[in-house]
Amino acid sequence: MNSRLLLLLPLFLAATLVSLAADFKKGGTVYTKRQETALLAEPKPLAAAVGKVAFALPLKIEEVSGQWLRVSTAKVPKISGWVYAGNVADSKPTTAPLTGMTANTASKTTVAAAARPLTKTATDYARTRNLGSSAGHDWLDALAATISEADVTRYIVENKRGEYRQ
Repeated sequence: MNSRLLLLLPLFLAATLVSLAADFKKGGTVYTKRQETALLAEPKPLAAAVGKVAFALPLKIEEVSGQWLRVSTAKVPKISGWVYAGNVADSKPTTAPLTGMTANTASKTTVAAAARPLTKTATDYARTRNLGSSAGHDWLDALAATISEADVTRYIVENKRGEYRQ
């Protein structure tokens, strides 16, 4: 019985992934999923932004090129540019993204800051329950301090992650 389930699991996962993949087509409408989405001059992650659009704004698909969509706004002034397909949805989002950790603030978070405990309260909790001290993480802070934003960007580009994926 378990072996049958294990054989069917990959098929189920593949079917789920196919059903979750949005089928963006020229002339269709997509909606922004971020608090603010940049429209780019060309379908490249490091292209110059030609404009920015707000959360859940409808965009008309003018062209599809792989994972990139050339879109335009309906509102005046009309803005047209490229957006990575992962930054839009085929249905209008109903819940705004959290304002505490937007893409803008997340990109400014250092590796060291992301690796630290979330709050002083969490550190105090760990200390009172003998779960370890933050001193044991000094090596991680030191290592993280050696990693620059350029290093992270280079890694993402070289390994074709996120919007750098071909």
